[in-house]
Amino acid sequence: MRLVMRIRSLLIPALLLALGGCATSRTPVRAESPAPVEAPASVEAPASVEAPAPDSSASSSPEKTAEIPHPSPLPEGEGAYTEADADSLFARGVEALKARDAQAAVSALSSCSRVAPSRVDCHWELGWAFSLLNRWSDALASWTLVQELDPEHENLEDALSQARGQVALQEKLAASGSSSSRPPPPQDARVRIRAVGDVMLGTDFPEGLLPPDDGASSLASVYGLLRDADLTFINLEGPLCDSGTTNKCRRSRACYAFRSPTSYGQYLKEAGVDLASTANNHSGDFGEQCRRETEAALDTLGIAWSGPPGSIATVERNGLRIGLVAFHTSPACNHLNNTETATALVRAAKQSHDLVLVSFHGGAEGSKALNIPLGSEQFYGEDRGDLRLFTHEMIDAGADLVLGHGPHVVRAMEFYKERLIVYSMGNFATYGSFNLRGPQGLGMVVEVELDSQGRFHAGRILPTKQEGKGIPVPDSSGAVIPLVRRLTREDFPDTGALVSADGVISSPEVPVATGSR
Repeated sequence: MRLVMRIRSLLIPALLLALGGCATSRTPVRAESPAPVEAPASVEAPASVEAPAPDSSASSSPEKTAEIPHPSPLPEGEGAYTEADADSLFARGVEALKARDAQAAVSALSSCSRVAPSRVDCHWELGWAFSLLNRWSDALASWTLVQELDPEHENLEDALSQARGQVALQEKLAASGSSSSRPPPPQDARVRIRAVGDVMLGTDFPEGLLPPDDGASSLASVYGLLRDADLTFINLEGPLCDSGTTNKCRRSRACYAFRSPTSYGQYLKEAGVDLASTANNHSGDFGEQCRRETEAALDTLGIAWSGPPGSIATVERNGLRIGLVAFHTSPACNHLNNTETATALVRAAKQSHDLVLVSFHGGAEGSKALNIPLGSEQFYGEDRGDLRLFTHEMIDAGADLVLGHGPHVVRAMEFYKERLIVYSMGNFATYGSFNLRGPQGLGMVVEVELDSQGRFHAGRILPTKQEGKGIPVPDSSGAVIPLVRRLTREDFPDTGALVSADGVISSPEVPVATGSR
């Protein structure tokens, strides 16, 4: 198994590290879910995460391993392999996975699992090869064999939960219709949204990282910024729970595992929060039980949430039915990197909602990640998404507003087909161990007003910053505004949002009336 550990640590850290983000084994009360939801460091380097519990709604494991047909045929010309070739086949599969040649990995590891059906390592790595191809039914079959052979295999429940959620989502999307019978929304209806990036009010792990007043006044200075809206959105960077354990710190001294007390949810409610994304790499820091506590706490508070595969949060405002689909660069959540499934999910959301908001947790992190590159971003070996492609695809699929978070710094704003894309809103309230130096200490409340057709009507930036260890306050200097303006000019010289010197946002087709670009 030494080679297995090597492949997991060197080849696909993103797959293993991301697993804990979004899995859940129950349908959220406040979320409309096209599939039975199932169920990943943000400040510095990523770390391993806690395993989710199995989904009791999925098919139970077969009584005999032999009764599970292998999902992949034996590669042509390899019928002469015997069990003596298993080691070489496994090594070939490992090398193919290192090179991210998933097809070659499937070929070699399929042969290994056939000639040596008791080799847990062959089935395990074959599941990862299938996952790279988004062949989730095949991945589930391989990991179910692992469950039969080695029920205590490390990270097994993470993998099973992830695969079950994606399989259920695919099945539900395949069965969904393409037409909508919803009546048109009121023509004169509008909705004013305020949104912020990462929110983590304090963690009790490790000790000493909770605010001195137990968080009661953490958001008091920004109540006016958050409450003054029809809808207020946050990215909940970590769970709200009082239980659970974490495995993130077993192999790293630099550990970032967050767990805010459940009582802190009330502070979010008092601040006016209506919508939350749990699609990020900290929501599963303390395992499945902690995820369930988080979702239950949000449900009790009336805060709608989206994150696990297939989950869509729904709220009603001003005669409009509004949906939120939150994505992360992990298949343990609504998967940002699987564009085909992501667009299908947003199209499905649009069929049953007047307006659709998309949020995403993606991109590299830190002060070196201010600009948005062309193509996919890599961070500690993890694919953090092709964000230009993803955001445009989401709007093509029906999204009316796209809100980004994850880099811990603000980024540019773009207009695409009259829809606003905010690529990152930065840190908003991140108490404890976050790096808040320079741009990482700047945040913003983004206000956007949409009409009944989802068209952009007005917008502005309300600057914030964090003081001390991470208490958000309004920033009278407005330091974040010139930063956003510069980044927008650099990254989107033709399609970038027009941002005035006082933070007013407008489309390039309708220049702002105040200030100058």
